[in-house]
Amino acid sequence: MPSPLERLRLALGRAAGPPRLAGDHAFASLADFPGRAPVPAAVLVPVLARPEPTVLLTRRTAHLKHHAGQVAFPGGRIDPGDPGPVAAALREAQEEVGLPPDRVDVLGLSDPYVTATGYRVHPVVGVVDPGVALRPNVQEVAELFEVPLAHVLDPSTHQLREAEWQGRIRRFYVIEWQGRTIWGATAGMLVNLAARLP
Repeated sequence: MPSPLERLRLALGRAAGPPRLAGDHAFASLADFPGRAPVPAAVLVPVLARPEPTVLLTRRTAHLKHHAGQVAFPGGRIDPGDPGPVAAALREAQEEVGLPPDRVDVLGLSDPYVTATGYRVHPVVGVVDPGVALRPNVQEVAELFEVPLAHVLDPSTHQLREAEWQGRIRRFYVIEWQGRTIWGATAGMLVNLAARLP
């Protein structure tokens, strides 16, 4: 049986069909979305190469204008100077958590995810040596934590929930881990990644 990392490498190295979730609009009308083209963005899905691999996540600081306090991958907009999603994700990870780009073994890109806030997010999956010293940017990151890769990729942990947002009932995925809640686009990207596994 291939290891979780080998399964990821195989999944990202082959052509895939349509993603399970194209974005937040899987749960809402497209009329509810901003009336403009989505802004290109990228996140790094950092997999720490421990004996039992883990995924590194951040909890955003409470004072941020957007997504304050939420669990997220390091990432952000693709800037005009970025050659593409991989460069943007690596740049953002260095800015947010102090992860040197040359310490990331990029496995590939998972399926883009369009958010209700108007971003088309490209998840870049990379393997990181767990011995790398990280320095979170305290202006953006309140906490770093790890979740077992096997847990986030296990479909039985993917809970579909609903809540009221901006006057409408919204549906979204949630993955719980030791009192922390991974939800929204971050959970959606993990659901897509899990769906690609052979």
